[in-house]
Amino acid sequence: MKQVALSLIKEAVSQGASRFKACEILGISCRTLRRWQDAKSLNDQRKGAKRSPSPQTLTPQEKARMVAVSNSPEYQSLPPSQIVPKLADKGIYIASESSFYRVLREHEQVNRRGNAKAPRVVEKPLALTATRPGQIWSWDITYLPTDVRGQFFRLYMVLDVYSRLIVGWEVHLNETAELAGELMEKACLRHKIRRDQLVLHSDNGSPMKGATMLATLQKLGVMPSFSRPSVSDDNPYSESLFRTLKYTPAYPKGRFKSIEQAREWVLRFVTWYNNEHHHSGIKFVTPAQRHEGKDKQVLIARTAVYETAKKAHPNRWRGRAVRNWEYDNEVSLNPNKAQKELPEMETVAA
Repeated sequence: MKQVALSLIKEAVSQGASRFKACEILGISCRTLRRWQDAKSLNDQRKGAKRSPSPQTLTPQEKARMVAVSNSPEYQSLPPSQIVPKLADKGIYIASESSFYRVLREHEQVNRRGNAKAPRVVEKPLALTATRPGQIWSWDITYLPTDVRGQFFRLYMVLDVYSRLIVGWEVHLNETAELAGELMEKACLRHKIRRDQLVLHSDNGSPMKGATMLATLQKLGVMPSFSRPSVSDDNPYSESLFRTLKYTPAYPKGRFKSIEQAREWVLRFVTWYNNEHHHSGIKFVTPAQRHEGKDKQVLIARTAVYETAKKAHPNRWRGRAVRNWEYDNEVSLNPNKAQKELPEMETVAA
């Protein structure tokens, strides 16, 4: 069409017509005319424009052959990445691997071939929000090295997500659902957990999902929550706690010689962590202060100290506000964009 328009305008101008009028009749501008005249090609370059078939385009017969070969008994369990080389070894070339994939995709045949199971899509754990202690606990098991190479003690540890307080722990020789259930019973009794008050989050280990553990949770009225398989950051609070435990300067440089020694050291760590460690996730107050509700006054007093310092040396702040020590009343586990609290959480917070 562009070539026809150029020919008509050229003929009109040669017979004395105005170029502007000729362009106006065809509905184009003189500027468009000059661009068409200077262009190397008059093909429509806009996205989605109709174009003449490329000489490299596969014919319907070639596509049909590719599908037939892919579905033949010899190749039906193989992906194109193996089909194409095997054909080449026989002196046959139909198309590239990418062309095979494209044609099979058009026929909805791009899937896993053979007996391999398709990847399983596991939904993200339900987003939870705690507004006070005793609403969400997180627990896990980590290894403590022993003097015997290849053998480890198992440290069971339960953490309150809201306050970061370690609410229960034990060290054992092995990991079982029975031991985990006993630990949960003791922790719930010690912290006076009522039925339907608590959500317990963990990973997918066998002690976490064992029948004894699940029966214990059902008896206590505790709702279980689990991470996705092979997704470590679905249980971030327990992972962070174990990192603090193993990277603290007080962590033994050698191996534990006995289970009694391991228990004594963990007891000292828990006492320090709960009562002395200023946790970065809760505005650098201790878990015990947060758990007992004393952190509000600590943060208020801390803000007053900063404001006093600012008044004494205003030039050091240059008009900026002091550090934010405001109390944060919500802690989320596995939050999402449209986070919703569980009805049980709202009831407890009321």
